[in-house]
Amino acid sequence: MRLLPRALATLLVLGAVGACLSCAPARGDDARPGERRPAAALTPYERLLPAPASVRAEGAAYSFGAGTVIRTGRRAPEEVRQVGELLAEQLRGPSGLPLPVVDGQDGDGIRLLLDEGARDLGAEGYRLRTTASGITLTARTPAGLFHAGQTLRQLLPVRGTGRVPGGTVTDAPRFAYRGAMVDVARHYFPVEQVKRYVDQLAQYKINKLHLHLTDDQGWRLAIDSWPRLAQYGGASEVGGGPGGYWTKEQYRDLVAYAAARYVEVIPEIDMPGHVNAAQASYAELNCDGRARERYTGVKVGFSSLCVGKERTYEFIDEVLGELAELTPGPYLHIGGDEAHSTPAADYAAFMDRAQAIVARHGKTVVAWHQLAHARPAPGAVLQYWGTDKTGAAEKAAVATAAKAGHPVIVSPADRAYLDMKYDKTTKPGLAWAGYVPVRRAYSWNPGSYLSGVPESAVLGVEAPLWTETIATRADWELMAFPRVLGLAELGWSPAAALDWDAYRLRLAAQSPRLAAQDTTYFRAPEVPWE
Repeated sequence: MRLLPRALATLLVLGAVGACLSCAPARGDDARPGERRPAAALTPYERLLPAPASVRAEGAAYSFGAGTVIRTGRRAPEEVRQVGELLAEQLRGPSGLPLPVVDGQDGDGIRLLLDEGARDLGAEGYRLRTTASGITLTARTPAGLFHAGQTLRQLLPVRGTGRVPGGTVTDAPRFAYRGAMVDVARHYFPVEQVKRYVDQLAQYKINKLHLHLTDDQGWRLAIDSWPRLAQYGGASEVGGGPGGYWTKEQYRDLVAYAAARYVEVIPEIDMPGHVNAAQASYAELNCDGRARERYTGVKVGFSSLCVGKERTYEFIDEVLGELAELTPGPYLHIGGDEAHSTPAADYAAFMDRAQAIVARHGKTVVAWHQLAHARPAPGAVLQYWGTDKTGAAEKAAVATAAKAGHPVIVSPADRAYLDMKYDKTTKPGLAWAGYVPVRRAYSWNPGSYLSGVPESAVLGVEAPLWTETIATRADWELMAFPRVLGLAELGWSPAAALDWDAYRLRLAAQSPRLAAQDTTYFRAPEVPWE
């Protein structure tokens, strides 16, 4: 499931070692051996985050100013034009320039070139070349052009006009799956807040958004065939707040908004546990036929669908059928974690039927790694959320599934969970997996994290944000930023480019951009913020 053929990956890693200016910032001429440069001294190429596979700084700079236009080519597909329009929109606000988008490649400016023959760039890679006459973004796909545009944004000043230094960036991701998850079930958040997160993630080349839509505390998406799920089950949240839910039209709008930024939405309906909101909405989903009370606490593992009841599978079929129709991407996440109230044999039987329903609706199963203890369907993806201290038997089950051909998404809770506190002073968040400071969140290798799971079996990395303690945009952003930027780099950059001392400087250099975008972030003491 890797994006790049091995030969290209090797070539890019060699480029990263030999020519990646952002991987190991060079000392200034007057710097003493061993002395660290301040973040402010980095060149624009050295500031790029995620670290690109290869950078060569050479030649004259391009002056980005009042005469700059964005050129998409006379016969370019409409999607390329849309990438150009979005890039212009992203650059107009900070620069104050008109930046018209025009047809044709001739002339100065920013040129978007779709080259389907550039197979060396892969499905998401790009080449960005800057000369005195302009900046050319080349990619095999519109997704690659979009990623090139996000790199260009970082080469330009946070505010106003400026000069882009001459040179060439050649770049492609290490992993095909670079994700973030947000839990809108424990606390409800409106679609507009999730759209904001999409924008924040996409500029750092994260390409998957996993939405945890249902849990014991709330059901957040309207389902026509079971309307009380949202109307009643959605009217609660942790702490007793009013909750809320999204209409189908709002969900479609979010999916389209994300797709325009090359972020694929992966919805999750958790089962057979984490279902109290559904069981409070419909008595028939309980084995005893009695509706449950709505739940506003934070305990887990107490709820379970009635495995032996045929109505349970009619419910799952109708819910997942509607969700599949709304979701153009290939994946449906069916949870499967913390099913403590479902006996092991019942769990395996239930997951057999649930996976078959997903396949019947033309989708691929994603589930938390507990599915490895049952019978994963062919092609099912496992998402690992254990910790460094998780038992060997648990990890071995995942390794066995990987050897059987099941791709793995790595989301270790003591590295990638964004709701873990940074330290004992952090107000929101939890600490059951330990404190996760910024350095710890960055300093691990997704490709070798799980013993017995080779990098070729790792689909990618994901950073989940659970919201038991998070009810505001400020707390959401404080917990996500800056750690999610480190996870973005772990998913995108070559392994040879991953270096804490270099990363902390590039991360520090992002602070003016985060501030300009009004993003709340934790000023980690181990980072020399500008």
